[in-house]
Amino acid sequence: MEEKSPNKKIEMFDNFYTAYNEGSVAFESSFTAKEFSTPSYSGICRVVPPQDVPKRSNLTVREGQVVLIHAIAHIEYSAIDLAIDGAYRFFGLPKKYYDDWLKVAADEIRHFLMLEELLHELDSSYGDIEVHDALFEASQRTQTLLERMAVVPRYLEANGLDATPMILTKLKKLPKSEMIEKMMRVLNTILDEEVDHVKKGDDWFNYACQQEGVQSDVYFEIIDKYYPQGFLRAKNLNMQARKEAGFSCKELNFMAKKEVC
Repeated sequence: MEEKSPNKKIEMFDNFYTAYNEGSVAFESSFTAKEFSTPSYSGICRVVPPQDVPKRSNLTVREGQVVLIHAIAHIEYSAIDLAIDGAYRFFGLPKKYYDDWLKVAADEIRHFLMLEELLHELDSSYGDIEVHDALFEASQRTQTLLERMAVVPRYLEANGLDATPMILTKLKKLPKSEMIEKMMRVLNTILDEEVDHVKKGDDWFNYACQQEGVQSDVYFEIIDKYYPQGFLRAKNLNMQARKEAGFSCKELNFMAKKEVC
C-alpha cells in the first residue's frame, strides 16, 4: 500500500497472493497496523479537491474518453489499496475474510489493468489527469470492521452499481467506434464483478453487526456520520444488482424514498 509504482505494486501483490494461495503465508499472533498518511498514488497523480477534477465538457472526443477512463481507473486503483488495507488492517478474523478481500484486490488489479490498456491506446497513462482522494480518506476514517464494511463496499462501491449503468447508457448513445465498444465491454465486466464485491462487504458487515451486538440498520447511522447528504435525495438504484449484493427491500425503499420492492 506504500509502493508508489503501480507496476511494482501489482508485481508485489501477485507474488504475495501466489504465496498466500499456496499456503506459504503465516498469520501473526499479534499485530498493530500502520497508519497511512498519504495515498500510494500521490507520487504519480496530482491530487486536487473533488470539485477541481477535470470534467468532460468542452473536450474533444479523445480527451473526453481519456478523462472518463482515467476517472474510473483511479477508482479501481484506489480500490486495490482499499481491499489490501481491509485484509491487512483487521486482525483475528476467519480465514475466509482474508480470502475474500485478497480476491477482491486481485479483481481490482485486473480492472485497473484493463482500463490502463485503454488509456495507452489513447496515448495516455494513469497519472496524466488530476484525481481526488475521497476513497483514501474513507479508509482513514473507518478504522473498525463495522464502519469499513458499511462505508467502502456497502456505500461507495454500491454507488458504483448505480452509476455504471448510467455511464453505459450514455456511451450507447454515442456514435459507434472500436474504443466505445471496448469501453463498454470493460465497464460491463467491472459491473458484473463489483456485485460480488459488494456482496462480500454485506456478508462481513452482517458478521461485524453480530460481533458488536448491533442491528443491521446501524448502517444508515454510519453513513450519515460520514456522508450526511448520502441519503437525503432519492437514488437511481440498480435494483437487481443491489438485491444480488444483499440489500434488503427496506433499505432500498429508504434510499429510493418510495416503495420500489
